[in-house]
Amino acid sequence: MPKFSYVAMDSRGKEQKGTLEVANQNEAIARVKEMQLFPTKIVEVEKDKGTKAAKAAPAAGGKKKGKGNINITIPGLGGKVKAKVLTTFTRQLATLVDAGLPLLRGLRVLEKQERNATLRSIIGELALAIEGGSTFSEALAQHPKVFNRLFVNMVKAGELGGVLEVVLQRLAEFMEKAQKIKGKVIAAMFYPVAVLIVAVSILILLMVKVVPQFRTVFEGMNITLPAFTRLVLSISEMVKNQILLVLGAIVVLVVAVILFGKTKFGRHVLDKLKLKMPILGPVVSKVAISRFTRTLGTLISSGVPILQALTIVKETAGNVIVSNAVGAVHESVKEGETITAPLEASGVFPPMVVSMVDVGEQTGALPEMLLKIADNYDEEVDNAVAAMTSLLEPIMIVFLAVVVGSIVIAMFLPLIEMMNQVGSTDGDKGD
Repeated sequence: MPKFSYVAMDSRGKEQKGTLEVANQNEAIARVKEMQLFPTKIVEVEKDKGTKAAKAAPAAGGKKKGKGNINITIPGLGGKVKAKVLTTFTRQLATLVDAGLPLLRGLRVLEKQERNATLRSIIGELALAIEGGSTFSEALAQHPKVFNRLFVNMVKAGELGGVLEVVLQRLAEFMEKAQKIKGKVIAAMFYPVAVLIVAVSILILLMVKVVPQFRTVFEGMNITLPAFTRLVLSISEMVKNQILLVLGAIVVLVVAVILFGKTKFGRHVLDKLKLKMPILGPVVSKVAISRFTRTLGTLISSGVPILQALTIVKETAGNVIVSNAVGAVHESVKEGETITAPLEASGVFPPMVVSMVDVGEQTGALPEMLLKIADNYDEEVDNAVAAMTSLLEPIMIVFLAVVVGSIVIAMFLPLIEMMNQVGSTDGDKGD
């Protein structure tokens, strides 16, 4: 019996390899699917030559590319699809399915109108996979860089429960709210960042072009410069002569922080700092809590088992501290205990959240309670962002005014002192 080596992807998007002894290529594809894997490449191992030759046969709707090869490619897998584009696609698909349009036909409609080349290619692959007999969730799992585990598992739960249109609506709402919160935070930070960039640009211009002109004027005068003026002139000289070194140091510092954040310890430190730092810390904390509760509530209400839902939430938390807290909750539930004890012990979640989760557990309405918490914290994030923006604006303006004003004062102090000396000399002559 011939041997076939396969390359496939599991539900988490990880690559799996192995060999099978089956009668033909179609049976090999079927066996791989039975193992809950999604084949991407099937190769028959020929005994007589001792070499590997690929034989053409489509898997999951793939197309034949030659006489001797199975080479199932996944177009768009290496590309990127922005969250906004994916959110629009999910909402449109949910609307079409809810209106009674068959899933396959809905995908074909969206493929024709999609402008994003990567997503259009992926939608085509999804349609081909479904035509080949795969489920929608199986087709989605072949594109883990575009459709994360939350997306795939919710669709799978919707398929098993026969409520795919409802799950797609929930997914669309979930993604839209996540985009809304992200957009508000970005919009709130835009003005302070713009003011900071303008302030730094003005400072560099003053230090490199304007202040050196005053130095030339002062050198032609026989006066003792005030200490504050000498300090500003020294800083100007350093910036002018060492600007490349200063910029290089800033770049090195940024790269060092990024590399430090990629280590396990560094990410833990930085994520904890994000939650604890003044002004921004409470906003980051509220966003993390909202994300946790909405994701978990959406998954459970869609029919995903709670342990599986907690695993997905842990992987998509976006913050190591929150992820560790969710991991503790997972272990607690696995042992048959409650969710509230590890939530309270983590120190990340406020008493109100813990109490509401406790009530949801006791009344059997945990998903609804989690979504209520998420809605409440979304509103708190809106208020916190508005307050932060109103606080940062005057701070940045005052900072810019103080710095520029200090430079101006430093440059005019010697002139004022010289005028005072001239005035006192004229007074002495009059006497």
